[in-house]
Amino acid sequence: MENLNKRGRVIALLTNNDDDVYCFRKELIEALIADGYQMLISCPDGPKFELLKEIPYIYDNPQIDRRGTNPIKDFGLMMHYRKLFKKYRPAVVLTYTAKPNVYASIAAHQLGIPVINNLTGLGSVVNEKGLMKSFIMWLFKLAYQKSACIMFQNETNMNVAIKAGMVKGKYRLIPGSGVDTERYPLQPYPEGGDGKSGEPVVFNYIGRILHDKGVDDYIEAAKRIKKGYPQTEFNLMGFIEPTEIHYEKDLNELEAQGIVIYRGSLKDVKPYITRSHCTIHPSTYGEGMSNVLQESASSGRFLITTNNPGCQETVEDNKTGFIYKGGNVDALVHTIERFLALPNSQRKMAGELGRRRMETLFSRKIVIKAYQEEINSILNDIQRNL
Repeated sequence: MENLNKRGRVIALLTNNDDDVYCFRKELIEALIADGYQMLISCPDGPKFELLKEIPYIYDNPQIDRRGTNPIKDFGLMMHYRKLFKKYRPAVVLTYTAKPNVYASIAAHQLGIPVINNLTGLGSVVNEKGLMKSFIMWLFKLAYQKSACIMFQNETNMNVAIKAGMVKGKYRLIPGSGVDTERYPLQPYPEGGDGKSGEPVVFNYIGRILHDKGVDDYIEAAKRIKKGYPQTEFNLMGFIEPTEIHYEKDLNELEAQGIVIYRGSLKDVKPYITRSHCTIHPSTYGEGMSNVLQESASSGRFLITTNNPGCQETVEDNKTGFIYKGGNVDALVHTIERFLALPNSQRKMAGELGRRRMETLFSRKIVIKAYQEEINSILNDIQRNL
């Protein structure tokens, strides 16, 4: 009993980047500390940890090759987690992002420590073929079949996992990471014309500059729209992946032509959301639940996005935004033209409806409550079985 009490005070949270900790898990960490737990955070070091210095936690700095496929390095990561768990004996392990989800889960299962996984983007993995798909599915089953609970961010991923036999225990659906509606309050909607005259209409792309995120579709749509609607502005904000370095030259050329404006990788996009009329998220990527769309909707902005899982859920089509078929530039151009044809008052009303939708269905408080409930359930089960 005494050992359980000691173990019961530590909750381990594992992810692969500091942005994930600060931007999407901070409030959960604070809530669990307020509940009386000690937090163990395992995540590669990064600048966002400077913003967490007022929060008390135990820190672990693992070496994670996020995109690498070296089995020796991955085995080393699993052994690192095993050693970490043996040292601190957490009551529950919370995992996020690909490699912590898999390798921390396996290490925790070996030691009899309950795990709550947070799964995203399964669709792209299941679409793999041949031996690679077989190996990945085997690894997923090994990691997830013994989990105490799996949190899914969208229904499509949940159904894929169940059908693939990855889920054996408890699972539940949550609204992504949830949006902090206080950090992203409703903003006044700017004046705007029809794209041909009047005040400029401002569009934002916010996300990694990556082909699968739909950035090429956004650029091509901007080229076409600018020809007929000169009073429009198309912004891009986000990190250019090292594998996509050609975008630096491309965006400079497009900016010189007056087609798009690349704002860079920003610490805070809120000022650009505030001055915008619409966020366009043209992703065909394996999303869990788009944080960009949630944050924009919380700020009262109209949304245009694809029918991709993790994107479409945030929009009530024709009420808080428009949904179009992902990967179809013609459909995107047509959808932007539909938006430009709306009176500005109707755009504003849609944004306000989107805000209420975020407060009711997508608030981060909903996600935090789900984790608190599952952690309490796990520890109560342990207590009953003593």
